[in-house]
Amino acid sequence: MNTVKPINVLLKGVLLFIILNLLVAARQPNVGRLSLYNALYPGRERLPFGETPKESYNLSLFDLDAMFASHMISAPKADDELRVVLIGDSSVWGTLLKPEETLASQLNRLRLSACGKNVRVYNVGYPTISLTKDVLLISSALTYQPDLIVWLTTLDAFPLDKQTSAPLVAHNEVKVRELALRYGLSVAADDSNLVKKSFWDKTFVGDRRAWADFFRLQMYGAMWAATGVDQIYPSAYEKAQTDLDADDDYRGLAHPLDKNALAFNALETGIKLAGDVPVLLVNEPMLISAGANSDIRYNFFYPRWAYDDYREMLRDWKALDLWNLIPENEFTNSAIHLTPQGESLLAQNLAPHLLDRGQTTNDKGICP
Repeated sequence: MNTVKPINVLLKGVLLFIILNLLVAARQPNVGRLSLYNALYPGRERLPFGETPKESYNLSLFDLDAMFASHMISAPKADDELRVVLIGDSSVWGTLLKPEETLASQLNRLRLSACGKNVRVYNVGYPTISLTKDVLLISSALTYQPDLIVWLTTLDAFPLDKQTSAPLVAHNEVKVRELALRYGLSVAADDSNLVKKSFWDKTFVGDRRAWADFFRLQMYGAMWAATGVDQIYPSAYEKAQTDLDADDDYRGLAHPLDKNALAFNALETGIKLAGDVPVLLVNEPMLISAGANSDIRYNFFYPRWAYDDYREMLRDWKALDLWNLIPENEFTNSAIHLTPQGESLLAQNLAPHLLDRGQTTNDKGICP
């Protein structure tokens, strides 16, 4: 009777494990597009983001395919649907807002229609302020057949030093380089923010954190489906600052703002990337303080001179300028985060422009 020696079993197991790691590193299987969302449980209403998953049933990860596969946008597009995607920062994502209170949900509540089809708005905003991060989101969103991209932004997304420091950008070096090569996105060859993966980093062991995040995202989908909770809602929070410092500095830049110090290249890249899909560029609302030193600064983010210079530059981009739309008392913990009532006011003012053929950057309307 033949007996199997334990050492042989161990050696075979180790060999198979090594082969598996080498195959994963060499082939880079795209498991991110496999998802239990929109199948076993519903797709999320916003992209996954969070640092306390046991409480928010949500987590931050860097796999764009997995993030979008977990979102309701990855469900098949209906024949009678005109698909609108909202791109932007945490104000679009909806910090402190429940999913049904976000801008996308409030626009959907208006039941818009055009050319015999129903307008469906998807929240593809993501916290962190960076135009290059937005370009990454646009590149992924285009997979899902949008009919209109609404790109909400603000001055703080433009400084050059913020472009690749956003974690989502830093950990997607290959995709960022591809956008640079194909569409002219400005990225330095030696950019130290971008995380380059070695061959070892691409193995199952070396990339185990990414694999763990992928499986945790699937696991938390069950709790998301049961509760609708995807972020923590504190009972109290510090309100946005309205009494401001007597300081007119903006990131060490001088008046007038130098266009070359701002990432207009990323804005151009995003529009070029969108191609035939119309882009509605929106200068998002912000808090305008009436408190101390409000004659020097609009809010914590911006001295008046810098923001005024920025708005003047934005005129050349046909942007819808809603900067002063929302009253001071309809902001929460930041000069760009709105209350549910503030989002409702924004939705009502933005809605007509979704159907305006002349407002988009390529003069195309939402109807095919």
